[in-house]
Amino acid sequence: MPAYTPEEVPLMFAEALSAGDLEALMALYEAEAILLAQPGEAPAKGTENIRAALQAFLATEPMFTLQVRQIFEADDLALSFADWNLTGAGPDGEAIEMSGQTSDVLRRQPDGTWRFVIDNPFGSAHGF
Repeated sequence: MPAYTPEEVPLMFAEALSAGDLEALMALYEAEAILLAQPGEAPAKGTENIRAALQAFLATEPMFTLQVRQIFEADDLALSFADWNLTGAGPDGEAIEMSGQTSDVLRRQPDGTWRFVIDNPFGSAHGF
């Protein structure tokens, strides 16, 4: 199901991540989008690299919650801020807990739906 408002994109991401639905996650990204999956690492660019990064997150069997804080919209672009929490398990079975505040760029597509152009789940909290 596509997102018809910028607010829906992060909410649909949270649902799909918690459900382990990689295809639903991928449907939220433009073909040349970038994902800054981990602070200090190079961004994953394009669907193939984003898919690989998201598969790593899905391997933790995450429970992901998100609350949209603010959306700034200008024509066909939007800047989204949301608070999130993730719990899961690492490869060794150790509990994982992460949280952050996103700063994401979204774009309205020609069909009126919205997708990620830049997915930055850690915002600027950890530097660049």
